[in-house]
Amino acid sequence: MTEERIGDIPAIHAAPKERFDAPLPTIFLFHGYTSSKELNSYLGYMLAQAGFRVILPEADLHGARFDGNEAYRLTRFWDILRRNIDELPLYRDHYASRGLIEGGRIGVAGTSMGGFTTLGCMARYRWIKAAASYMGSGYYLDLSRTLYPPLGLCHAQNEAEHARRMQPLTEYDVSTQLDKLADRPLLVWHGMRDEIVPFGESERLRADLTSRGLAGDLTYMADPNATHKLPMSAATGGVAFFTRYL
Repeated sequence: MTEERIGDIPAIHAAPKERFDAPLPTIFLFHGYTSSKELNSYLGYMLAQAGFRVILPEADLHGARFDGNEAYRLTRFWDILRRNIDELPLYRDHYASRGLIEGGRIGVAGTSMGGFTTLGCMARYRWIKAAASYMGSGYYLDLSRTLYPPLGLCHAQNEAEHARRMQPLTEYDVSTQLDKLADRPLLVWHGMRDEIVPFGESERLRADLTSRGLAGDLTYMADPNATHKLPMSAATGGVAFFTRYL
């Protein structure tokens, strides 16, 4: 594992030592809100042990990209999420230009906000071969009314301004493009006792895909005892998923 930069964006790069400079199936792994790439590095390490190249980029307003203004960051969850999704092609192009991605075998994964990012990326980019969303949601417009609302809870009734702030994410929301999540392997994991991102978000996605006959490539894992924290069983499940499908 090493630290490097993709342009001016810090990232952790993990890969098997003996194949570090050889083409490998590559997974871009996104961290959670107010978390860090370092805290997700254990999952990157496990995936690298399994033979993958794993890139953990630092989200906007996090780590070295954070200026310390916590109050500002707390109103920018959805903006950071959108930027994550928009930046993924930059990461792909950076490592593809170095000849480090084997045969277009690209995966995406993430925890919490990174799980949200994963679902948005899966819907947006057809070149992703497999994806794993942990504790995420793709129903951005609905959830933004209760989870980190962009105007804060005291302004929740300002519908016009709320809609204006969220409008850029309309085309990223999965509710109208579920078919784009259905033709490639997708792992969805969620703890049923999650106290931050409601478990119902993942259950809604499973039900929507199933009711439309679109769940054939879905691997769904619901942990009845887990909270908003990734247990070892979920991490090893993700490694097994990518080993099989990527």
